[in-house]
Amino acid sequence: MDKRKQILESIYGDGREETRLIRTRHGQLEYFTTMTCIERYAPNPCLTLELGAGTGAYSLALAQRGYSVTALELVDKNVQILREKAKDVPNLKVVQGDALDLRDFADDTFDLTLCLGPMYHIYGKGGMDRVLDEAVRVTKPWGKILVAFLSVHAILYNNYLQRPPYNFQAGMEENFREDYKTVRHFPEQGFTGFTLEEIDELFRGRNLGHSATVATDGMLELAEGRSDFFLSDDDFRLFRAYHILHCQDPELLGASSHLLYCCYKR
Repeated sequence: MDKRKQILESIYGDGREETRLIRTRHGQLEYFTTMTCIERYAPNPCLTLELGAGTGAYSLALAQRGYSVTALELVDKNVQILREKAKDVPNLKVVQGDALDLRDFADDTFDLTLCLGPMYHIYGKGGMDRVLDEAVRVTKPWGKILVAFLSVHAILYNNYLQRPPYNFQAGMEENFREDYKTVRHFPEQGFTGFTLEEIDELFRGRNLGHSATVATDGMLELAEGRSDFFLSDDDFRLFRAYHILHCQDPELLGASSHLLYCCYKR
């Protein structure tokens, strides 16, 4: 087993990903915002590929809405859960594989390619380029590509300001070089974060058009870390409506835990 798969198995091998998008308000908001973007930029009918599909939250929901979905996932436990879910869903196909290697898929195949997790765990520029190049290759001309990233600033806030041991120096050393500006990416992080500038640079020079960069959960994860946090169902519906209206605002992009880059292949 290669080092990257070992890391992914250690993070996701217990199946906890199954409840990530439903057990917290920020997870619920991330799911709602991402589904809104998918339906806005790539309405059905769509032949869809999801890279790093986890346990299938998006793949299953899209299949249930009529999308024809191929869900590619690397982690053994997630694949097992996904295949169980797909048994009675004829338009959901599950394939075990890696977003870094899409050799089994032909060029210009999919109307929509989703990459909603792999970039959290790609630690070198070569791997990042490989994932994006492969996603572009298998997408049809004018097809849509949606790629999720973690904000490096949100990693600092959520991991080093919100919970013990509150060691901000350790957070800076893990995520930035000595200039406090250049972002570090290395396997021992587990999850790696990006600046908006880095994200834009990754897509620059590719044959792509940019539709939107979206904050999928804003500052809600940081707020939810408070022991006295509470958001009623009615207030959460209001918060979702507010968030969708402002999710492309620079202020929210700079503070969101999760970011979504929406583009299309020219």
